[in-house]
Amino acid sequence: MFTDQNIYHYSLLSLFVIAPPTFLALQFLTAPYGKHHRSGWGPTISPPLAWFLMESPTLWLTLLLFPFGQNHNNPLSFILISPYLFHYINRTIIYPIKLAGKSRIARREIKNPPPESGFPVSIAMMAFAFNLLNAYVQARWVSHYADFNADEWFWLRFAGGIVVFTAGMTLNVWADKVLVGLKGEGGGYKIPKGGLFEYVSCPNYLGEIVEWLGWALMTWSWAGFGFFLYTFANLVPRACANHEWYLQKFGEDYPRKRKAVIPFLY
Repeated sequence: MFTDQNIYHYSLLSLFVIAPPTFLALQFLTAPYGKHHRSGWGPTISPPLAWFLMESPTLWLTLLLFPFGQNHNNPLSFILISPYLFHYINRTIIYPIKLAGKSRIARREIKNPPPESGFPVSIAMMAFAFNLLNAYVQARWVSHYADFNADEWFWLRFAGGIVVFTAGMTLNVWADKVLVGLKGEGGGYKIPKGGLFEYVSCPNYLGEIVEWLGWALMTWSWAGFGFFLYTFANLVPRACANHEWYLQKFGEDYPRKRKAVIPFLY
């Protein structure tokens, strides 16, 4: 019988099931967007539009589900879901707007600019499907399945988790700002410098991994841990691919002491 509890159980289980094959597959295959763009993946759309569409379930599905949960009147549920929504307001709305603006500026300043690489619709659809699944799991847990009344440690875990989450999001937003700023300068890819870019090639991915570690601490749930696990499985191989791309692109000019995503280690 497809009860709500069964649907939630299998959706949550899916996060854990898809993480290992995602990690393994990305050791051999790099998603073809951004600096790894290549033909053969079907039609494309503009990157800002792709980011908006594929990340959008995290907002509209969360807001749609929340009123139907047993915790919808509990202030703690609103407090807990707020960092999640704050991240995705940035990722779904603010980041695409910034990306589109910098791209327009760069193309205006370059004579005869090359065609802008698109974002494969196939990749955007896969990301949309994941965000649909994950938004359901996270929003349904906070709004319905979390037991706030019996949770004596809520504020302690929330305080620790929000510190980690805020540190990660600050790093993620800052690194994105640096990368988008370099894109706005035109003239192709450049070596990012400053801050944690001196230690890792992808502080933006490191920041996002740290964010969802903080979310796992805040929620203290299998839902939060499953999201963190999948984020790690998805972004660590992507960071390694970006690191190798930088090394091949810039050769001896690229700082050899930089790691891919974890300072001094990996």
